[in-house]
Amino acid sequence: MASTSKTLTNSAHEPGYTCTTFSRDGRLSYTGGSDSLVRIWQMEKDQYQEPEVAYEADEGITALASANDFWLSGSKDSEVRSYPHGKPDLHGLIMNAAGACIRALAVDPTGKRVAVATDETTVKIVDLNEITNVTVLTGHKKCVRRVTWHPSGTLLTASGADGTITVWDISEREPRIDKLIEGVIPAVADTESTEFMHDCSAVWHPSGQYFFAPSRTHEIVAISRPNWDRSSTFSDVNTTGATTALTLSVNGVYLASACKEEILVWSTQTKRVLWRHAGTPNALTTQISFSPSQNLLAWADTEGILTWWRDPIPTGSPDPVKQSAAGSVQGVPLKRKSTPTFWGDDPADADRDAGAEDGNDYGDDWIIDDLGIGMDDQQDGPRGKRSANGLVKEMVSITKAQPAFQPGSTPMEGKKRYLGYNMVGWIDVTDQDTHHIVNVGFHDLSARKSYHFSDPFKYDVGYLGERGVLLACPPEQGHPAQVLYKPYGTWSVQGDWTYILPAGQHVLGLAAGGEQPMRSLRDPSSSGGDIQGLGNIVITTSAGDLTFLSGSGLERIVLGLEGEYVTMAAGEEYVVVIHRPGATTIDGSQGLMATLISFEDFEVLQAKPLPIPKGHVLKWIGITDEGAPAIYDSAGYAHIMINFRRPNRATWARLLDTNMLERKQGKDESYWPVGLSQDTFTCVILKGRQEYPGFPRPLTQELPVRLPFRNKDAVESPIGERLARERIHINLARDALGDELTSSEIDKREIELDKSIIKLIQAACKADKAPRVLELTKRLHFTHSIAAASQLAGFYKLIGLQEKIEAIKRWREDGPTPVEEARERRRELEQEDAYMARPKPFQDFKPPPKIERPGLTRSTGVVELTEFTASNAAARGFRARAAQTPVRSPSPEGKRKRDEEDDFASNGSEADGKRRAVGESDAAAPSPKREQIPR
Repeated sequence: MASTSKTLTNSAHEPGYTCTTFSRDGRLSYTGGSDSLVRIWQMEKDQYQEPEVAYEADEGITALASANDFWLSGSKDSEVRSYPHGKPDLHGLIMNAAGACIRALAVDPTGKRVAVATDETTVKIVDLNEITNVTVLTGHKKCVRRVTWHPSGTLLTASGADGTITVWDISEREPRIDKLIEGVIPAVADTESTEFMHDCSAVWHPSGQYFFAPSRTHEIVAISRPNWDRSSTFSDVNTTGATTALTLSVNGVYLASACKEEILVWSTQTKRVLWRHAGTPNALTTQISFSPSQNLLAWADTEGILTWWRDPIPTGSPDPVKQSAAGSVQGVPLKRKSTPTFWGDDPADADRDAGAEDGNDYGDDWIIDDLGIGMDDQQDGPRGKRSANGLVKEMVSITKAQPAFQPGSTPMEGKKRYLGYNMVGWIDVTDQDTHHIVNVGFHDLSARKSYHFSDPFKYDVGYLGERGVLLACPPEQGHPAQVLYKPYGTWSVQGDWTYILPAGQHVLGLAAGGEQPMRSLRDPSSSGGDIQGLGNIVITTSAGDLTFLSGSGLERIVLGLEGEYVTMAAGEEYVVVIHRPGATTIDGSQGLMATLISFEDFEVLQAKPLPIPKGHVLKWIGITDEGAPAIYDSAGYAHIMINFRRPNRATWARLLDTNMLERKQGKDESYWPVGLSQDTFTCVILKGRQEYPGFPRPLTQELPVRLPFRNKDAVESPIGERLARERIHINLARDALGDELTSSEIDKREIELDKSIIKLIQAACKADKAPRVLELTKRLHFTHSIAAASQLAGFYKLIGLQEKIEAIKRWREDGPTPVEEARERRRELEQEDAYMARPKPFQDFKPPPKIERPGLTRSTGVVELTEFTASNAAARGFRARAAQTPVRSPSPEGKRKRDEEDDFASNGSEADGKRRAVGESDAAAPSPKREQIPR
């Protein structure tokens, strides 16, 4: 991909060989040319600045090097000169090669020694504090063109004109040749030829495990320790010609090279060209270097032109300066420096590291970054920096944050790696330089069919789920990052689908959940699988989100992720995401959090911090056979989350301490987790300092799971441990049943538990431990088991204890059963959790609900209404008048006539009735009966 970043150019020197280097703080750039001048450039200024110039050399400058407090120049006049940091004033003469041209300078990591290569067949190492102290390395057949230091300062690589790379071990008083590597770099005999100007340096990776060098076949190769074999090759079909210059970013994520008139930026993880930039036309790039402190790349060419490429790494990609374990061709680990002590001692002091036995100063405390994302923390700076006013500003070092990783994955080694390894199967890839071969294998071939395919995208993240294989590739070669899902048994009906991310984003992690298949998935199905579906997909991106998709590729929701993502695993009902909400602590804690998110409605089921000891990191996360989240850390502890189905009541139970295993006593071995169940810990056993399984694929081993109890009683300890472990898994199984809370399988397991408890009761009765007997009796599940305990107490003549056991039995028979108690306990928990469904304070402005409290109501009298009540006086008067009214004879017309008095009485009665209906609703007076008047 062509870059659109800004470049600045300046004709710094006359045409001819031109060299350049950065100061160690990255604020300055030094350039030297055939005009015998050295110019000092300020990085914060533009190309139009007026640099300071050093004029002391009599002939052309051929080499430059810098240290913390000074910089050095070497020239064709055979002299190596020293100057103060950032100043053109000559400080002194380091050495004179007696007429031999200076070809290369390299200051060691501590800044105390400089290696000087000349046209002679020797390399001299000069002590900069005492320049008369010189170590001479002899044994080269021809002159040495370039020299470079190992990051630890214990090895020196010398690239000779005869095409050999000599690795010198200078950790001892007498230097010795550790390895002579032949056939890698080209041999150039003519010192005046153009090919002799090519930079053939062995560029060391920050881990110190391997170096890069341009090969005579116009490729870039990586040579790995300790066997010094060629481990990988960098090549591009669109790039031809010799590599003339080579450099590595400070954190080892990127490799920059010059070829013909083009600058290339490679990913050391994928070995692909990420970005390109045109160089000076008709010019040969002689030296190139990354800035040690900013996103900047600088190079010089034979036209004497200095070019600065600002921001060669675009926004959204891993930073080239921040400390990272990415970019490793072989997944070689990167050092996590120890936290300085309160007494001012620096455990990573370079002087101490120089005496390391194997030259590797990275020790055991490192993390593998198999995703190529790298650690996002700022790289460690010096312990203190002197400001302009002369005061020292102290800097506090914190614990390095664990980078994102994929469970069951390994780094690339020997062009092979694992993308995933779990209880379902494994995914391994083989690097064929131009593409990958992906192999998907399964432990149970009766349920799923293994297969392989060619991968042109070079997938670097994978996850093996119950319903399909999930893969992701980085954004390279003009294509964005994308995710591929391959469901099992659907290859013939085009069941695969691809999910493409926006430009600039990359995948941090993948997870695929789903139910275990009810039938074999070997045979393709036109329906795309059985009715259980294709599972659930979760993708974590660099944009800080969790994207949920269905197994058929339907987007469901995008959730924001709090803090930094670390890893995740998916089960049947949920996904557990490990992230860092805050920052690491100075005492070594990673501050990781486990969040369970439901696939059904995306609610957070649990959010619990991880119980990882300080100074250790998470190694693995998975799902047990019972569906519980499980973790394993670098301290050797395995935990599962119990009560995870109960809202807000989950906790981590330590199931296993591998340090207490009998097989490990006296052995130097470690364990690489694959799966965890109730009784077995499935893993790959690693010997010595091995950190991950290699190829061919090793067999998995099943180690017994034992709770780390400290009771060493030969009789009680095994039974008690098994009881506690079985109780944990019975509770997990009961939580999954819903309201039933029991099943025939659970009843069988509880019967077996009672048998074990009876054995403990017998031992306690024999030892006359009555409190222990009563405690164990209460843990029995069935009344007939309690009766057996009573018989044991009677057998041992413990009459009083037997009576108490009988009382427990009667209490159990009369009271609720254990299942009923568990059901009632669940109702109580639901009531306790009901408050969480209420609105938060200051967010609900409705009036508070009415609370009925009958005991606090005011007392009121009760009035009994009868016909003698004063309010019924009108009705009584009406009935009395009706009884005294004479019977009238019929009228001549044969119709009944009403006089005014009857009408008045009738109306008065109706009016009284209406008033009573309004005013006396408690009791309605009966209406008076009218006598029937005969016709």
